[in-house]
Amino acid sequence: MNYLSIPVPMDVDPLALDPGATAWMLAASALVLLMTPGLAFFYGGLVRMKSVLNIMMMSFGAMGTVAVVWALWGYGLAFGPDTLGGLAGDPFANFGLSGLSSAIGGKAAGLPDMVFIGFQATFAIITVALISGAVAERVRFGPWLLFSALWVTLVYSPVAHWVWGGGLFGPDGVIGSQVSALDFAGGTVVHMNAGMAGLVLAVILGKRLGFMKDPNIRPHNLPFVMLGAGLLWFGWFGFNAGSELAADATAGLAWTNTLLATSAALLGWLLVERIRDGNATSLGAASGAVAGLVAVTPACGFVDPIGAIAIGAVAGFVCALAVALKYKVGLDDSLDVVPVHFVGGLWGTLSLGFFAVPSAKTAGGLFYGGGLTQFWPQFLTALIVTAWTAAMTALIGFAIHKTMGMRVSEADETAGIDAAEHAETAYELAMVGGTFRPGEPHAKEAAQQQAGGSAVEDPAVEVSQR
Repeated sequence: MNYLSIPVPMDVDPLALDPGATAWMLAASALVLLMTPGLAFFYGGLVRMKSVLNIMMMSFGAMGTVAVVWALWGYGLAFGPDTLGGLAGDPFANFGLSGLSSAIGGKAAGLPDMVFIGFQATFAIITVALISGAVAERVRFGPWLLFSALWVTLVYSPVAHWVWGGGLFGPDGVIGSQVSALDFAGGTVVHMNAGMAGLVLAVILGKRLGFMKDPNIRPHNLPFVMLGAGLLWFGWFGFNAGSELAADATAGLAWTNTLLATSAALLGWLLVERIRDGNATSLGAASGAVAGLVAVTPACGFVDPIGAIAIGAVAGFVCALAVALKYKVGLDDSLDVVPVHFVGGLWGTLSLGFFAVPSAKTAGGLFYGGGLTQFWPQFLTALIVTAWTAAMTALIGFAIHKTMGMRVSEADETAGIDAAEHAETAYELAMVGGTFRPGEPHAKEAAQQQAGGSAVEDPAVEVSQR
């Protein structure tokens, strides 16, 4: 949605506080922020037990880093006045959010600017956190924090400006003045963006040790995965319905479409599993739900309920098949960020060319009498965002990897990235007493094991290798 062109009723003063909208948006912002801890549980359950704290810390680290960057210059880059021909906003226009603490109606009628800023900060946070799943179990924590700060500055904020801040794709933008693409809540800005960044980083860092060879590379805690998926689904109602920036009928439509598309995708994924593998799994249910949430994100306010069900069902099928394709091409996208978020986000973005309901913003999709008029702007937007994200992520990733080094050593990866990076373990599973000793040479023990020597005969050490 282009937040700069939200219609305002003629009898409403856009600079007067709207208590109802403000209360709703504060709640929606909290819901979206909850998605990042939910993602931490979702990802935490998908990795091995020796990596669970690290992957959860990558989400929490993104919360800390991105929030500070957003307040200092990220918000200006995303929603400030145009610079560089609409490529970005002015990062210094409101540096440190100066001058905005009491402003009302700058971005949405009746809404304090600080509420809008906080809501958008939660989007930036979850986008960066999503990337971590593609490179789980092999990234050093310090370089990850630096990557988070640079990526939200050079990739996320400019793309948000193009799509939502009146930049390239805005009504007066170089591209938006010619074609009008739709993205209600972040199919391109959040999901395609994060998915492509994850793909590039996974290629730069390479595969985990034992990928497609070690049978122990599998989820260690499926209840965590289900809990995380539930929190994501819950928070996503704020993500999608909140993107209307008002408590109105469109927000209600987005809420209902989010429920329907997610449910349809869950069923679609389980059907693929049942036909292909003979079983419908809890992991499939969780993954299918997330795929549906991703796919309906750009479309939830622009399609009717039948369209939402169709979009979700297709997402369940397509994303499940994309996960299988990942293994065929040998891509170690650890936690399926590319097949779920990039593929799901791409499908959701393009689906508007088929299912968009005619309105003041669009002539409608193919199935609603609009032909392919809306499809081509959606395709062009997806193509440009993909190219920018791939190029800039490669630049950032290579620069950090070749200087600081993003990947942990083989010894640390074998022993467990939790102990190596955080001097902690998620579980104490020793049979007699406590045995974890922060700071001990776990890497040396792992090296001895690889060389055929005998590491410390400690049940906790043995368990940590699984």
